[in-house]
Amino acid sequence: MNHLVIAPLLVPLLAGIALILLRASATRAHQALSGAAVLALVILALMLLLQVSDSDVLAYRLGNWPAPFGIVLVADRLAAVMVLITALLAASVVLYAARDADRTGRYFHVLFQLQLFGLNGAFLTGDLFNLFVFFEVLLIASYGLLLHGGGAERTRAGLHYVVLNLIGSTLFLFAVGTLYGVLGTLNMAELARQLTTLAPADLGVARAAGLLLFAVFALKAALAPLHLWLPGAYGHASAPVAAMFAIMTKVGAYAILRVHSLMFGPGSGPAAGLLDPWLLPLALLTVVAGTVGVLASRHLAQQAAYLVVVSAGTLLTAFGLGGEAALAAGLYYLAHTTFAAAALFLLADILGRARGAVHDRLTAGPSLPHGQLLAGGYLLIALAVSGLPPLSGFIGKWLILQSSLGGTWMPWVLGVLLVTSLLAVIALARSGSQLFFKIDPGTSAGAATRLGDLTAPLLLVLLGIAMVLYAGPVYEFSQAAATQLVRPDAYLDAVLQTGAGGMTR
Repeated sequence: MNHLVIAPLLVPLLAGIALILLRASATRAHQALSGAAVLALVILALMLLLQVSDSDVLAYRLGNWPAPFGIVLVADRLAAVMVLITALLAASVVLYAARDADRTGRYFHVLFQLQLFGLNGAFLTGDLFNLFVFFEVLLIASYGLLLHGGGAERTRAGLHYVVLNLIGSTLFLFAVGTLYGVLGTLNMAELARQLTTLAPADLGVARAAGLLLFAVFALKAALAPLHLWLPGAYGHASAPVAAMFAIMTKVGAYAILRVHSLMFGPGSGPAAGLLDPWLLPLALLTVVAGTVGVLASRHLAQQAAYLVVVSAGTLLTAFGLGGEAALAAGLYYLAHTTFAAAALFLLADILGRARGAVHDRLTAGPSLPHGQLLAGGYLLIALAVSGLPPLSGFIGKWLILQSSLGGTWMPWVLGVLLVTSLLAVIALARSGSQLFFKIDPGTSAGAATRLGDLTAPLLLVLLGIAMVLYAGPVYEFSQAAATQLVRPDAYLDAVLQTGAGGMTR
């Protein structure tokens, strides 16, 4: 077994335990240990990506129990790239939090490492029950992080968030119990194998359980109409927490993609195409709903939260289109939108501090020190988020639009994505005008912007620029990952040890 597969789980877990043992007042020690753990995670994620880049699928069996009886972790191209995106995002967030944001709560770094443990576990797990377990780990950690810094608004948003997610967890247990009762296993590869030969009498129950799973994942991914919790939660969270939460909706999208392609994909016999009537229409509805929120937002952080909803809908539109080209486009867009949204949350916090009492409200405010620099940063991030050239957002949306050409849904996809992109540009341009060009002499500036605060959002912007400079290799990797999803035989063989050609789909 390749122990590199379990390393992205062990590093944040052990770091979190070590942080608990440190004195709460030892801030520098917390920062150093958390930063070192995240740096190690970046290195391990890169090594894992290189390991799977030659189309190998790595299966790690805890206790050396054969599937489907034991716990199994699986690293393919999709899982590896999700771990890498998480690690790169975490590095930027830790860097920003170390400026002073982590001092407003005692256990920020502990919860942060716990969240990384849950995220990597969700991406690497090979069975549904442990996916549920890692979802619960994420819920615990994210709830604690959401309350970081205190305040009535955060408490209210946190309570709303945790109640809805507990309802989702209950539905998840119902779905998991139903599938286990019908098929006798929760290993996703074994579920995929058994669904191909499922008796007609059990098919309806299995499909109902699959739709329950979809409802849970849709809640996590903020798919309309289950998106209403996100703007309040993300908009009121502290900046590093909101930036890290940019990856949280991707967990739901990942789960939809993994379960749909593996268990209900084209090769799943009578269970195939379970989500086809639902995913694409709801994804387009999510884009529209999110855009309405972007236009109506009164705060930059709130606008960034609604842009996350828009990006979730756009991403799931690509997944809903199906086919290798659409999936590859979606995977490229996934990395871009995670970095861009996180950068916008961090910049909103920087602007809020600099504008004093006005904070990040989209209204006239004081003249800002380093205003030209901040305006330039805002312009770059706005271009990326809205999908305008020459940044990676444009490439991602163009690839999605191109993959829809000739399909049944082409007019809807082209119409919705193009019109909402234009409206997002208008909204962001209006916000920029309010923030930087409308001066109210009656307001005073807040804390002077430290150039060091811009390091983290700049790194995220540079990651987006790197995706443009190396768009070819990145897209080729996305295509290879999409091929593995459409043709999951290698995944099934690695987990079930059937050997090449040992299983029919």
